[in-house]
Amino acid sequence: MPFALDLVIRQHAVSRADHRAVKFAAQNMSYSQFNLYIDHLAQVLMQQGVAQGDTVATLLPNGIDALGLYFAVTRIGATVVPLSCLLKDDAVVGLAGNADCKLIICQASRQPGLTGYGHNVIANTQLNDILERTEHTPVATTAVAPSDSFNIVYSSGTTGSPKGIVHSQHTRTMYGYCFSSALKIHASSVVLHSGSIVFNGAFVTMLPTFLSGASYILMPAFDPVTTINTIASERVTHTMLVPSQLIALLESDEFCTQKLSSLEVILVLGAPLLQTYKNLIEQHLPGRLHELYGLTEGVITVLDNSDYATKSASVGCAIAGAKIRIVDAAGDDLPTGEIGEIVGNGPLLMQGYYGQADLTAATYKQGWMYTGDMGYLDADGFLYLADRKKDMIISGGINVYPTDIEELIAQHQNTVECAVFGVPSKKWGETPVAVVISRDKDQFNAAELRAWVNARVSASYQKVSAIHQLKELPRNIAGKTLKNQLRDQFSNDCN
Repeated sequence: MPFALDLVIRQHAVSRADHRAVKFAAQNMSYSQFNLYIDHLAQVLMQQGVAQGDTVATLLPNGIDALGLYFAVTRIGATVVPLSCLLKDDAVVGLAGNADCKLIICQASRQPGLTGYGHNVIANTQLNDILERTEHTPVATTAVAPSDSFNIVYSSGTTGSPKGIVHSQHTRTMYGYCFSSALKIHASSVVLHSGSIVFNGAFVTMLPTFLSGASYILMPAFDPVTTINTIASERVTHTMLVPSQLIALLESDEFCTQKLSSLEVILVLGAPLLQTYKNLIEQHLPGRLHELYGLTEGVITVLDNSDYATKSASVGCAIAGAKIRIVDAAGDDLPTGEIGEIVGNGPLLMQGYYGQADLTAATYKQGWMYTGDMGYLDADGFLYLADRKKDMIISGGINVYPTDIEELIAQHQNTVECAVFGVPSKKWGETPVAVVISRDKDQFNAAELRAWVNARVSASYQKVSAIHQLKELPRNIAGKTLKNQLRDQFSNDCN
């Protein structure tokens, strides 16, 4: 069968021909124009030798071309492999090779460093030149099976080596249906995306937008002032942010509830949003906040705005058609309220890790995907996060959850952001250390802040051994804090 979302775009090109599909910078495309652009791209890719079953890597910043290629590659029946522009040349070559890519499409400035790859490497400027010189001939949608792959997303989360996560045509179609429902995206919605479209979270709003025939506004990159002003000028109804971006909006001098009054949904994902900021956004823009917990692999929960009043500390419940369980080390279910590993299944699960059957088998056990995250369920089936297994600190034999300490530090009036992680300790095995971004950097006093925190923790084993001030936190492309880098940087603090 043809890919459902590709068929929908073709349908919108007829029934919603003049409705705006995409805006990027000063460039606007209606659905008829966007469909024609996708078709022309697909034609040129086929001329470059791309065929059904091939894989194509993209190394591009946000733009109409990067967005259009997602659908053009799919129209051929090929698989797209989006790669981050933050990757160095050798890493790009390694990942593209791992995914068996037939073609790499990159910025012109990156092309010289990738020529040793041994396969076709084409710059987006060359691609645009070919488009201008080539007369468009309509491309028929290739018949694909639901199990055929749509894309391979390379993700290491915040730890470990990158893994090629394969999402099928069916899974991406379900992204469109599930999230249009969960996020209330409809034909008249105006959806703003300010982060990179390389990371998997981008599909959470992108696919339901195009499924619904709504308008998708893509920014070159996140900037708090530009984001606020774009929401105001475009009357944006939906936007998706990682916690650091939401905090940047709240801290901006341009922040104004009137400018953001058109928003119906503010979706936060990528990392847990501390309660302090949940309360703050609810105070300024009540009834808009939705929070998504999930893995690229496909275990996902959503906290709906209607549940905020009674479940604000949770990350919601499983999306329709999915299930969440909490299990112990043996894989047995734990009682309500008891912390264990989060496992799940449902319609958004990946097919597996590309070329890594053993890793896929270790992650999937008896139909359930093991997340490596810790949490518990309440009596109503709402999920509460504790922490990642790998981020949990074992101090003196006691499990210490960094988020508990981070929630406290965030309440200090001079704290903008913070991260807590464990470092080696001769006495305790591991001990908590914190880093903060300060509102007023000149007012930061490590000893005073440490004393303030340690006087307020719930238990003595939560006391931090050191606090450092940073200008910014290390993050991956999805905005997640890289605690492994922080652990390495401050590993000698307490020895």
